[in-house]
Amino acid sequence: MFKPTKQQLKSYAVFISLLILLFFISLALRGPLVGVLKQPFNLVKFIQRETMGIIFYHRNLVRNEALEREAGLLKDKINSLNELQLENQRLKENLAFKQRSSLKLIPARVIARSADSWTSQVIIDKGSYHGIRQGMGVITYSGLAGRVMAVMDSTSRIMLLNDPSLGVSSLIQRSRQEGLVSGTLGNNLIMKYLPEEADIKIGDLVVSSGLNSTYPKGILIGKIVESGKDFSGLSRYAVITPVVNFSNLEEVLVVVP
Repeated sequence: MFKPTKQQLKSYAVFISLLILLFFISLALRGPLVGVLKQPFNLVKFIQRETMGIIFYHRNLVRNEALEREAGLLKDKINSLNELQLENQRLKENLAFKQRSSLKLIPARVIARSADSWTSQVIIDKGSYHGIRQGMGVITYSGLAGRVMAVMDSTSRIMLLNDPSLGVSSLIQRSRQEGLVSGTLGNNLIMKYLPEEADIKIGDLVVSSGLNSTYPKGILIGKIVESGKDFSGLSRYAVITPVVNFSNLEEVLVVVP
């Protein structure tokens, strides 16, 4: 039977004591050691998180830019479709007016406007090549718009009815009272040279009288919204809201005599 010597027993005792000592030392150092070892792991985890954040941020930024471009293209397409729809509606109305009217009409588009503030003129895309001549009247499906003042080969200059230099012989549709309508460069027109006893009512419609061959008789000009006496007190005037919106005119019809 094996019997350890005293020297061996001492060695075993020392070894076991060292194990016990190491055990207690590990217990004592576990907290700080874990804290020390945890810092590099936290640093690695932080770097990994930030790196992934940068990668995903760039990816999301690229995606957002692509989506914004696509949204912009879709908005432009929708706006273009809306413009085409509105233009088609105006062209249909002009065509319908042309078909039911006995007048000979030349359709044209407005391509430019006067830059100054003391005249009201536009340029249209039709000229002498298309049969347009100086002095012809210009209308829309709504009513009277103006007069051709100058003609080039493929364009013409139109003075609109709200220009103070243009005067149109007109009459109040209900009472048949005649007067002269001219522009004010504003939103309204003015009917002048009405006799003091003229039969005028708010809401009366004013039309072209036909006394001038430039403008056919009966073309609607607008509605009376105000009346009063001029400075001399010898005649009256009437303020008219035109049926044609001169500020956003896009298509016109030139009247061929």
